[in-house]
Amino acid sequence: MRFRTVRTDDGATRAEVRLGGEWYATTADDVGALVAGPGWRSAASFTKPIPEPTAAVGSAPVVTTPRKIICCGHNYRAHIVEMGRPEPEFPTLFAKFADTLTAWNADMVLPGPAESVMLDWEAELAIVVGAVLRHADRETARAGIAGYAVANDFSVRSWQRRTPQWLQGKAFDATTPLGPELVTADEIDPADGLRITCRVNGIEEQTGSTDDLVFDPATLLTYISEFTTLRPGDVVLTGTPGGVGIAAEPPRFLRAGDVVETEIEGIGLLRNRITEHEPSRSAYGW
Repeated sequence: MRFRTVRTDDGATRAEVRLGGEWYATTADDVGALVAGPGWRSAASFTKPIPEPTAAVGSAPVVTTPRKIICCGHNYRAHIVEMGRPEPEFPTLFAKFADTLTAWNADMVLPGPAESVMLDWEAELAIVVGAVLRHADRETARAGIAGYAVANDFSVRSWQRRTPQWLQGKAFDATTPLGPELVTADEIDPADGLRITCRVNGIEEQTGSTDDLVFDPATLLTYISEFTTLRPGDVVLTGTPGGVGIAAEPPRFLRAGDVVETEIEGIGLLRNRITEHEPSRSAYGW
């Protein structure tokens, strides 16, 4: 099954489900709220369209207000090699805030002059949690995955490099597009080797396969659930493949007018334009 979150003309958001080639409205505010409720895994719950008092007018992150966004760095072997690091024994984790999320087709504002900001791209597979997980084993963690989406962990390298801690370079508002849809885990498996790519102005900068992950989705959820409870609607980003701008010779970074396309086979495509000017946004910031 596939789910998405849309903005409506009253300034709110709504989760929708795709059945038989058509999108049906649900009563949930977003996909995160949807997967927190009972019956969402059954298509029988959505056999009839729910009346739509408001029309969809725009896109939104597939999950809008997760309790937790936890990210894993240095998780693709090719990226580890290009950064000159040893393969990690444990996942390298950092957190984001819900304010970092933005829509799959939203314009993104450069947070300062391009030459000093060093805005970089990082194509990522996102996991959306679909069950409460605490001290989960692999089987429980795998069963607790609601599904997968596409993300890009756009990174402000100038801030990231200020200290050994990465948070400040990863937590700028509206810099993490998430979507365009959630594809449920019964329909797609990263272990099959899904192609993940990032293109800048049509030129492929990153390409990899999800079977190159050091720590796969079930391993990540098992590990994270040892120190914090994961709940439905939480998001885990799994890392980026090789080809980031900072590792290029010479390094390359994004400028106003650039268009970044992030795609994962079988899941979908993000398309975000970089701008110097603040675009019009919803009350949520996207």
